[in-house]
Amino acid sequence: MKDLPGHPFDDDKLKEECGVFGVIGVQDAANFVALGMHALQHRGQEAGGIITFSPEKGFQSAHRFGLVRDNFTSARLMETLPGSIGIGHVRYSTAGSKGATAIRDVQPFFGEFAMGGAAIAHNGNITNAEAIRRELIERGSIFQSSSDSECIIHLMARSIQKNIPERMKDALRRVEGAFSIVAMTRTKLIGVRDPLGVRPLVLGRLGDGWVLSSETCALDIIGADFEREIEPGEMVVIDAQGVTSSHPFDRRGSRFCIFEQVYFSRPDSILGGRSVYETRRQIGVELAREAPVEADLVCPVPDSGTPAAIGYSQESGIPFAMGIIRNQYMGRTFIEPSEQIRNMGVRLKLNVNRALVRGKRIVLVDDSVVRGTTSRKIKQMILEAGASEVHFRIASPPTAWPCFYGVDTPERSKLLAAGMSEDEMRAYIGVESLRFISLDGLYRAAGEAGGRNHGCPQFCDACFSGEYPVAPSDMIARGFSLKAQGEAAE
Repeated sequence: MKDLPGHPFDDDKLKEECGVFGVIGVQDAANFVALGMHALQHRGQEAGGIITFSPEKGFQSAHRFGLVRDNFTSARLMETLPGSIGIGHVRYSTAGSKGATAIRDVQPFFGEFAMGGAAIAHNGNITNAEAIRRELIERGSIFQSSSDSECIIHLMARSIQKNIPERMKDALRRVEGAFSIVAMTRTKLIGVRDPLGVRPLVLGRLGDGWVLSSETCALDIIGADFEREIEPGEMVVIDAQGVTSSHPFDRRGSRFCIFEQVYFSRPDSILGGRSVYETRRQIGVELAREAPVEADLVCPVPDSGTPAAIGYSQESGIPFAMGIIRNQYMGRTFIEPSEQIRNMGVRLKLNVNRALVRGKRIVLVDDSVVRGTTSRKIKQMILEAGASEVHFRIASPPTAWPCFYGVDTPERSKLLAAGMSEDEMRAYIGVESLRFISLDGLYRAAGEAGGRNHGCPQFCDACFSGEYPVAPSDMIARGFSLKAQGEAAE
């Protein structure tokens, strides 16, 4: 969760908004949905929801705060969600309110239309949601949540099309930003990605049934076979007759979020036909080529820095070691037990392997630097454990711009790289050296041998470059300033 004093480590990491999952044509669909949500838990830990349909009971839903394992493992609850079709959503909120009063913001959302009910789960962020919301309210719509995703339901309600998929196409032609959506009717499972394909969505096969998921790792947990990725701008409608594909939006070049490769997606997932783990390992290889240093050990900041640290070690020849150990069981228990506990900060989650680092020159590999507060604390822990030198190597370029496409990013003034040069950041963190992978190096690691095409980049890298593929119109209306034409990427 954001800005909670008990999570100083997590507060200095970017957060993905959510994950989506759906199945059709399987008995006890809710159980498969819950397993898929569990595999996608890294994409959102704040809340989750499931909606199913059965001819006997109609649409049934359950929405809960907290982790999947704490809410959707009860046989009593799962028995209330019968049917062979269902969708689910795990949430980390970037839009909408937080806290005990915000259960109405937990997806999937449901709407009853003239041709029947439909449920929708959305991963991404609608960048013109505020303008659409104002327009709809002026025309008489009554919103039940503060989520941008609810705009889609209201736009569908106003469409004059005769079926749910066509109404959804109508609605999505009005929205801007990023969306990967899993939706359902009584008989259909629907998947759709925005024209740029910013957020991931994949199609799988489970016996005679079908699966839609944010990532391939969730197919693995239920034993489903990966079929293919949903293409940017594609809609698939799945029913008893199979899969029907259409492209209802103007075709545009793909701008998949490159930070999915760096941090958000699980390392055992496949993105764009490429192993996420291998991309992250290759980032470390590129880092070692771009930013060599004399040192004794390469240590990851766990867990997300581990594959890049392995790659850095392999390319540099410096031994890899687990110099920092992560406490896997540090959870919400420590949100607010006492001021003394809160002041322990990062030490609640990370501990230095003192015997290993004492007297050593350490290269620490992390996935990103956001505010820089955690990096300073980790450096101090390493030095207090007896290390002679600390060098940071970062597996992404400097994060200098906020994301408006479904990632919870601090406002630009709070991003360390927005106001400091690389050397100023090094001095602020207090390390012997600090180097980030270049944008070209990141692209090479992601499989683009020629690096970044600066005239037409192959990924969305706005958080590094400030070049937004879709103008964040709501934020611009609030006064957000885009990067000036010709201004260098920071």
